[in-house]
Amino acid sequence: MGLYRCKSSVLLLGGEHLLEFLDGLSTNHVNGPCTSPFTNGNAKIIDVCDILLVGDRVVLVGYDEYKDQLVAHLMSRILGRNISITDVSHLNDVFIGTEPDHVPEGATVHHSALGWMMVISKSLNYAATWNQEQWDEHRVMNEIPFHGHEISPKVHPFSCGLEELVHPNKGCYIGQEVLTRMRSRGKSGKVMLRKLNPVEGSTTTGQTHSLCIERVQ
Repeated sequence: MGLYRCKSSVLLLGGEHLLEFLDGLSTNHVNGPCTSPFTNGNAKIIDVCDILLVGDRVVLVGYDEYKDQLVAHLMSRILGRNISITDVSHLNDVFIGTEPDHVPEGATVHHSALGWMMVISKSLNYAATWNQEQWDEHRVMNEIPFHGHEISPKVHPFSCGLEELVHPNKGCYIGQEVLTRMRSRGKSGKVMLRKLNPVEGSTTTGQTHSLCIERVQ
């Protein structure tokens, strides 16, 4: 068991009809805590976020390098709604991996599609138990895509192992037309694969296997 400290952004959303707002922008059906990609009009990933509920507010946990693009994407679509977005990344650490035997008091936990997740105040100085190499090895052997590796603005959800986070029966969202067409035709262009080393052009390299994104014939 282990936990890796992520390079995450943590956004706190307040206001009215927050889940309804997010559901209209994300590929997954958002009616409670979940993991969902946000995509642009070409169905390329803006960010993949974990959506957590904290009281009557919502926490979006994403990737730090994609934070500015995500905030701009959300802000441009608030359109007079009573919704606020506060960046609290500097106050929180985010860990992901496998569930520990003991969860610190005050931590917010979530079963992400990418692993067991914990958001905790930086003031508690919680220490990671996995380094980058250990987390990557866990991901490779369990075929888990991650930010900055398989998940990037260059790909759409189908090509980086996130097919299950594209809900087949929900209302309209940005990028839906492209993803629906791919699904109906059974053609995604590229897919994420785990292959035995050595792997040319791998996105994550493990001890015996690696993850890569390759075009399907």
